[in-house]
Amino acid sequence: MRIIVLGSAAGGGFPQWNGACPTGRRAWDGDPAARWRTQCSVAVSADGEGWVVLNAAPDLRQQILSTPALHPRRGPRDSPIEAVVLTSGEIDAIAGLLTLRERQPFSLYATGAVLGVLAANPMFQALHPSYVSRSPLELEQPVAVAPGLSVLPFAVPGKVALFMEQGTLDVGAEGEDVIGLEVRDGAGSGFFFVPGCAQVTEGLAERLRGASLLLFDGTLWTDDEMIRTGTGEKTGARMGHVSVSGSEGSIAALAGLDIGRRIFIHVNNTNPMLLEDSPERAEALAAGWEVAHDGMEIRL
Repeated sequence: MRIIVLGSAAGGGFPQWNGACPTGRRAWDGDPAARWRTQCSVAVSADGEGWVVLNAAPDLRQQILSTPALHPRRGPRDSPIEAVVLTSGEIDAIAGLLTLRERQPFSLYATGAVLGVLAANPMFQALHPSYVSRSPLELEQPVAVAPGLSVLPFAVPGKVALFMEQGTLDVGAEGEDVIGLEVRDGAGSGFFFVPGCAQVTEGLAERLRGASLLLFDGTLWTDDEMIRTGTGEKTGARMGHVSVSGSEGSIAALAGLDIGRRIFIHVNNTNPMLLEDSPERAEALAAGWEVAHDGMEIRL
């Protein structure tokens, strides 16, 4: 199985277009320790020929251009992308679908709740059903998404997409709004993709125990990071993202689970872990974690 990280940052990328926080400033200044990143998306293939994209980031065209494995191979229209699987209805997970509107057949998989978000927005009718089939994912039910490749969707604590918020908000609910994926090939290799998670529950920790590879939500280093940097008014918990550090953070919560390779993905532009020379990066590395970067390739 080949896995290519197309984009490794959270919404807005790194640096964000208007991001002048300390980490973003270093990226704008061309600091090699603050390498630029596009928004979170991953490509997976069982054979190196057909590919499945996990989350369609707004930067998807740029990501395809930067990834030879995803280039067209024959005319007049062609793409090795056979399917797209969504883990939420957030803009940074669905906006890239509009890049794929050029009369190219592929299959689209998402939960009923997320497919409902797409159906309610007429703009996504640009993905004409004659070319793009929409298939609902059922939680805990594996589905073949490409030859030799299957996904098993499971609920993780989260919330509805930001633009869908209204009234009383149930942050941390487990349902169809935010899911994780267990991806497997025909040879039995597999990994977990959990780019958004509000809390590491006991059940989630047990599911991930013994995984050979985990790509996990690395949005914020601390819960109050957005407030402290003056870039937002919400805590990470309110946004539906568990922090990386601290006694309740993901490093602590996922320790001792015999997980082989652990990689943080969907990292926000304010997170000092993005800086390769930061104490936070050193702490993550010392705990056995890596930080994803665009173009990172993994083979299982």
